[in-house]
Amino acid sequence: MTADGRPRRGFSARLRILAWLLVVMAVALGSVAFAVRAILIAEVEGDGIQLLEQEAREFEQFAREGLDPDTGRRFEDPGRLLFTHLRRQHADDDELLLGVEPGGRIIRQDREGPYNLPDDTAVLRRILNAPGPSGRTASPAGEIRWAKVDTAGQRPATFVIAYFIERDYAEIDRMMRVMGAVSALALLGGAGIGWIVSGRILAPVRLVRRTAAEITEQDLARRIPVHRRDDVGELAATFNAMLDRLDHAFATQRRFVDDAGHELRTPITIVRGHLELMGDDPGEREETMRLVSDELDRMSRIVEDLLLLAKAERPDFVQPQWTPVTELTSDIYAKVRALGDRDWVLDGIGEGDARVDPQRVTQAVVQLAQNAVQHTGPGDAVRVGSALDDERVRFWVADSGPGVRPEDAERIFDRFAHGSGGGRRPRTGAGLGLAIVTAIAAGHDGTVRLGGAPGKGATFELDLPRAGRGKGQAS
Repeated sequence: MTADGRPRRGFSARLRILAWLLVVMAVALGSVAFAVRAILIAEVEGDGIQLLEQEAREFEQFAREGLDPDTGRRFEDPGRLLFTHLRRQHADDDELLLGVEPGGRIIRQDREGPYNLPDDTAVLRRILNAPGPSGRTASPAGEIRWAKVDTAGQRPATFVIAYFIERDYAEIDRMMRVMGAVSALALLGGAGIGWIVSGRILAPVRLVRRTAAEITEQDLARRIPVHRRDDVGELAATFNAMLDRLDHAFATQRRFVDDAGHELRTPITIVRGHLELMGDDPGEREETMRLVSDELDRMSRIVEDLLLLAKAERPDFVQPQWTPVTELTSDIYAKVRALGDRDWVLDGIGEGDARVDPQRVTQAVVQLAQNAVQHTGPGDAVRVGSALDDERVRFWVADSGPGVRPEDAERIFDRFAHGSGGGRRPRTGAGLGLAIVTAIAAGHDGTVRLGGAPGKGATFELDLPRAGRGKGQAS
């Protein structure tokens, strides 16, 4: 950890990817080289054994079936047999053929072998005295693989085949050195290619890091271009989605602060002004306290409404559940009748169930009924009802007030907006009621519609999907 508590910067992801790539390549190339060497050694060993066995079989067959070219009969002299056979054989470069007569005289081919074995009596004696027909022994020229065949008769002779395998081993070692050099070049080439490819793969990641470092609360508009449909592209898309959520959250926060500052400034000014001018007269003090209490109540309602609108941005703002519309409508009608002395009419009632949040729907319809009370007088008719079909469920409140002017039809759903048409009572709200109703409708994936005409009352209708879902709810 650094002095400021941040983790120390280690190797970059690009270097780690390159290191792992080189390790994997080195292990793979090393495994291939090990396997190739083992295969080549096995082939050399097999070829040596096959050569010894073949030479031994050829001599045994010649000893059984061969005829002396001078007499035309079977060989009686072992020395003559060995001499004739050796004269007909063509040994390989790493092979030496010789014969040993009963008296110890050595018969050799007229060629120089890889090693002058006949003159090395110690090595030759080890071969002749060995109990088995084949084996291996050391010599100044390296390891020798040998086989021997004894002739039949009273005076047996020995045919010796010697194979010098060291030259094959030396050739394998040379091939492995060449393979090692090629592997080293492959590693260098792989390192270069890996550096370029890892750089291209990690380019969007570096862009994400730089963008994250440059983003501040005041600048959340930057986004990462997504041109790929792979894990890195999904990372960039996820980061952009996170920025969208942050931007929305900060916008909601700023709007809440702005709205609160805008609406609370006036009541705070009124409270301060009355408190500063309050005198000692008891009647004046009582009137001042009444005004202050009213303004504090209004401030409390504004804060509660603003908090509700801020909560409307959350996924759990509405929690839909299957609700009997008949029972919900009856409960709402019973509650709104206490809002004022009006001619309350149950205009209709839907029969069936709808997937809605009953508390939020009640809150929205009660708010619409409260607006109707503010724009009507005692005894005026206010109709409340509901209806539903296979797709939609609707709740409405219709009043007989002055209605809404066309120029106010869209604006009244905004925050802190008031219609220009006067109601029967002075406006006491902050203009957040219809904004709250709109937020509840949006939480259900529904809408709020305005009907009626100026001078003929207003009808507000909450139109929601019957089996719809709210924000953040699983379908």
